[in-house]
Amino acid sequence: MKKLRKASSILLCLTVSASLLAACGSNGDGGSSSAAGSAAEGVKKEGFPIVDKPLTLKVMSQDAGVADWNKMPVLQEMEKLTGIHLEYQLSPIDSFETKKNLVFASGDLPDIFYAADLKPAEQVTYGSQGVLIPLEKYIDEGYAPNIKKIFDEHPDIRKSFTTPDGHIYALPNIDLSAVWYRSPMWYNGKFLKALNVTELPKTTDELYTLLKRFKDEDPNGNGKKDEIPLTSVKLDDLRMYFLGFWGIYDEVIYADKDGKVHYTPQEEGYKGYLTFMNKLWKEDLLDHETFSQTPDQKKAKGQNNQIGVFNDYFPYFTLGGEPSSDNPLMTPVASEIPGTPVYGKHPGISANGTFAITSKDPNPEATMRWIDYQYGYDGATLFSQGPENTLWKYKDKEAHEKEWLPVPGGGDREEYRGTLTPNYGILAPGMNSAELTKGLKSDFDRFIDKENAEKLMPIGKTPFPNVYLTNEEQTEATALLSDLNTYVKQMEAKFVTGQEPLSNWGKYAAQIKKMGGDRIAELYQGAYDRWNSGK
Repeated sequence: MKKLRKASSILLCLTVSASLLAACGSNGDGGSSSAAGSAAEGVKKEGFPIVDKPLTLKVMSQDAGVADWNKMPVLQEMEKLTGIHLEYQLSPIDSFETKKNLVFASGDLPDIFYAADLKPAEQVTYGSQGVLIPLEKYIDEGYAPNIKKIFDEHPDIRKSFTTPDGHIYALPNIDLSAVWYRSPMWYNGKFLKALNVTELPKTTDELYTLLKRFKDEDPNGNGKKDEIPLTSVKLDDLRMYFLGFWGIYDEVIYADKDGKVHYTPQEEGYKGYLTFMNKLWKEDLLDHETFSQTPDQKKAKGQNNQIGVFNDYFPYFTLGGEPSSDNPLMTPVASEIPGTPVYGKHPGISANGTFAITSKDPNPEATMRWIDYQYGYDGATLFSQGPENTLWKYKDKEAHEKEWLPVPGGGDREEYRGTLTPNYGILAPGMNSAELTKGLKSDFDRFIDKENAEKLMPIGKTPFPNVYLTNEEQTEATALLSDLNTYVKQMEAKFVTGQEPLSNWGKYAAQIKKMGGDRIAELYQGAYDRWNSGK
């Protein structure tokens, strides 16, 4: 259950740049189905219920397996409110992708895909085939006023989900308060306190010096040299954060402040990152089990108070104990490269689609009204926090200020929430904003907000927008990246561990170029320029 709880917190922070590599496009006209063209008879554009006569829709989704969706108070309340009854076709999270592919292949479609993780390639492929219907018509004709308002206020969100044929086939999860692309880096506060560290490192040299102190000065106080200054699991957890020290916003593709697109593994800043990590490895400051250990093995070291710097969603997930402000967020540090550090900030939308309507849907207008509720304050509150007066109540309804109520029967609040709403452990459609949590934030929440505001927001920028390649471009990019990704990953480990000397960087860079690194940057530059011009 703890794993699920963490997953539900972490999901939006995992919309990583790798999803860019699955981006796709089409030159088809993406014509809508006959169902999409049906008249909106008996559907209200305002107020509830949405329909004059009861309507039943079939929904396919992934399910965390905590509770029966038919008995969830949130979904029961939605049926009473809207007049729309849902029949559920659910798959466990681990098998949902396979099930989704089978459903698309068989043509035995639901009316709605919910929390469906629809990749850009799927949106365009099944949209252009008429399997998924275009949604913009219903958004613009008044059936989705909350979504329309968000799109009007944030035009980048709309164009980031508009495919090259001009259609919107899926809706994102929108989190207007998101900061982290990935879980960040933390310092072990006990180590800092033991060494009387009052000011955190601001440069890579200062970071190196502190890591040396962690190794040599027994900050866990057990008289043994068992401290691990910096740990990782295959560098996947720290790579993006550390690359920012050398001016790089993302580990694969990013656009700099001038709009130039870069393929990270061939950049000079990437060489700087490798050089630093190799230095830490050689001096035993980077965990030598980095390339072999599991996340659970890393956590065991944390709970044994052996780790100085580490990655996790929250520090107590690794170190154990309760949420506290004792373990500070790592301040990104500057390297020899001017203008550093930088930070790849979350774009505020999921990279993949979370909601779509299929050609089987008998009433897309009513369906759009149903989903639109989750993109407004009341619906977002219902689906994220459960019904009023169960886990929370209003302190000041007009000001949207809430307060928590005791968990019925005691126990964990997050686990109980999973019995109320389907939006638990999965990335679901809807929106999140600071307004939803007014009055509900703990001291720890406020600590996190303060750390983000001081250390990450001033240097943060979204690495790359959600873009679509044409089918031809995608075919080429997929082939190139398949080989490049394997080569880059292998060489990263070799450079860091010293199996490959960094004096061979020129040879490596030439091989990357030969394998198509420049072409990848060129393909995504074209997609970025199209996105930037709104085309």
